[in-house]
Amino acid sequence: MGRPAPPPPRGAKKPPPPPEQPQDPYEFRTGEPRLLQAPGGTAPPAGRVVPIAMVTPLSGSRATSMQSREEQTTTLAPTSTQGSEGVLEPVGILQEQYQSLCLKKSKRVNSYILHILQEADEKIQNGEDRVTLNIPGNNRLIPVEKVTGEDFWLLCRVLRKNLNFQGLDMRYNSISDVGAYYASKLLQKKLNLTYLNLMFNEIGREGGELIAKALYKNKTLKYLRMTGNKIENEGGMFFAAMLQINSSLEKLDLGDCDLGMQSVIAFATVLTQNQTVMGININRPVLYGEQEESTVHLSNMLKENYHLAELHVCKHGITNYGMKYLCDALFLNSSLRYLDVSCNRITQDAMVFLADVLKTNTTLEVIDLSFNRIENAGANYLSKTLASHNRSLKALSVVSNNIRGKGLVDLSQAMQENLVLSNIYIWGNKFDEATCVAYSDLIQTGRLQPDNTDVKPFVVDGRLYLAEISNGLKKHYYWTPTYGEISNDLANAGFALVPVGQQP
Repeated sequence: MGRPAPPPPRGAKKPPPPPEQPQDPYEFRTGEPRLLQAPGGTAPPAGRVVPIAMVTPLSGSRATSMQSREEQTTTLAPTSTQGSEGVLEPVGILQEQYQSLCLKKSKRVNSYILHILQEADEKIQNGEDRVTLNIPGNNRLIPVEKVTGEDFWLLCRVLRKNLNFQGLDMRYNSISDVGAYYASKLLQKKLNLTYLNLMFNEIGREGGELIAKALYKNKTLKYLRMTGNKIENEGGMFFAAMLQINSSLEKLDLGDCDLGMQSVIAFATVLTQNQTVMGININRPVLYGEQEESTVHLSNMLKENYHLAELHVCKHGITNYGMKYLCDALFLNSSLRYLDVSCNRITQDAMVFLADVLKTNTTLEVIDLSFNRIENAGANYLSKTLASHNRSLKALSVVSNNIRGKGLVDLSQAMQENLVLSNIYIWGNKFDEATCVAYSDLIQTGRLQPDNTDVKPFVVDGRLYLAEISNGLKKHYYWTPTYGEISNDLANAGFALVPVGQQP
């Protein structure tokens, strides 16, 4: 061991301590959690602390300076790493950018995101320039670690400068209102994003407001899916206001979002003027009362709108009264091609109005009447019109409508006469032997393709029966195949026949 240094002589002054470096007020360090601020300076939802970065609290102009400095220092397209000889080497691979950012921010790497980014890198290296990044939280092909709001923040940092991505599918994750904040920033900064799927991501009213306001200035997004996020009536009002300004969105899906009567009427009012939206889904709103005000307003909208091609009003409580209003509007409308009125309270009397419409309407191609109660009489009204007058309808779904053998046989005979009608879905009704024989003949003769219906004939003890196969009108609306990719468009025949705002 070395000898200790001798003490300084008596009377000698101690050397002054080294001067402290001034602390950068914008330096990221551990401390209190920073609460995100939404556009306009509003605070995040009450009770939600966002553990994204640890900084000292700032306010006013200093907070604004911090945001701009953060954006300048964390841009990663391209980033650099230290080479073996101390030379900076460019990094252009997405997974390396993501790992580098996680390390820089001291965040844990989400292995699922890393795997998807690796697949995306391979597509880009193979020359693809229109890539949709699919990160579904219900993927069964590989181990899934659901994406949180913090994970989504890091992902957005990686993607916002990359021009290869034009679509982002984040369905069935848990990004919540925190992720909605960063989705709004992505919509403002990524100028080539055309498809965004955020269905079932626990986004609430505040997150819906942020995304809607981000679309005020966005001019590239064509298709937005917010299905299953409980933005409620207040969030729906923000999206309705957005449609008064936005001039690029072609399809908006707000099904199962707990919209209220006020927001549904607001959408009907706005769509009388909007000339870009061609498809809208407002399924299952939370409505009170029996007056069907929302259906009346939607009917009035159809009389004045000549651009809307796809309308989904499932679970609106529509009765024969509301259906009459819709049919009256369809006499004047010349643009609607896909009408979904499934899961309502429509009976055989309303089929008189619909049959009259189909005698003169030449634009409707897909009608979904599933889970109503049109019965034999309603099926008979439709079959007569389809056999003798209409030559534009291509797909009809009467699943679970309490139709018995005679009504189903009438529809099969209409298919023999009408060669334009190619898809029919009948499962959930009451089959007799004549029904089984009629649809078996349609399939065996080639008039009805096996992929264009939801039944398949089979024989037991010399007797013919019909078995159920998957309904192909919108088979993958809520879910994707358990194993592998969607094989063909016939699994989503409704959207294939009326292609509005499809993902890239």
